[in-house]
Amino acid sequence: MRRIWFRKAISSTITALTSISAVAVIAVLIAILGYIAVTGVSKLSISFLVNDPKPIGEPGSGIANAIVGSFILIGISSVIGMPVGILAGFYLAEFASDRVGMIIRFLIDTLTGMPSIIVGVFVWTIMVKPMGIFSALAGGVSLAIIMMPIVARTTEEMIRLVPHSMREAALALGAPVWRMSLGVVLRAAAGGVATGAMLAIARIAGETAPLLFTALGRSYTSTDIFQPIASLTYQIYYYAGSPYEEWHSMAWSATLVLVGMILAINVTVKFLARNRHA
Repeated sequence: MRRIWFRKAISSTITALTSISAVAVIAVLIAILGYIAVTGVSKLSISFLVNDPKPIGEPGSGIANAIVGSFILIGISSVIGMPVGILAGFYLAEFASDRVGMIIRFLIDTLTGMPSIIVGVFVWTIMVKPMGIFSALAGGVSLAIIMMPIVARTTEEMIRLVPHSMREAALALGAPVWRMSLGVVLRAAAGGVATGAMLAIARIAGETAPLLFTALGRSYTSTDIFQPIASLTYQIYYYAGSPYEEWHSMAWSATLVLVGMILAINVTVKFLARNRHA
């Protein structure tokens, strides 16, 4: 009886601790989102979203340049990082030997854990310094480097979940290995691969450090990828460090816009994941 009572007491204690921890995590998230929403809604308006920044004190200042720049940077990084990440994950799951796969996974995991500011310094050394100018292209490359290992590892895990019976059936029907891999395996894992890609986009959308060394910023809307370009994260960093109270309020509103973008991406991820398992 004592052992049974002791086990029940331990089980109840662990359950209570895990429940309290879960509530604490949710409470912190709600507190952060609530503070950002309450503080950032003051400057949020249509003009704030569609206008470029204006001199301090002039009405109608906005962050359109940062919104457009963020989408351009995400687009460049996705075009570069997603194909490389997906193909690397596909190779690891389907073709890499145990030894080669172990080495590549170790290198990918190391890149995943590397501080983003180091990536920014690296891209500055190989692109910005030789070109003599900050650019959206350099910013996109730095974000792509951050994106690639996340997409690669997610793709590998999703492909490994595809049943071997599907591979065997395709080969039994006379399909060559490359067609089986691309037409059957990758298609079956497409939902999970897309989920990993969206998570990688959510990850890079909040990066600031690498952009300080690559894309820098611009006070007006620009679509030239060979010139400096604005981004939401840099705009928030710039406004938050200014001595003007008006720019502080704009920084909070820009933060609210950025959080809304990331939440929209996460909702999309959940929607894709739900459809995949439906």
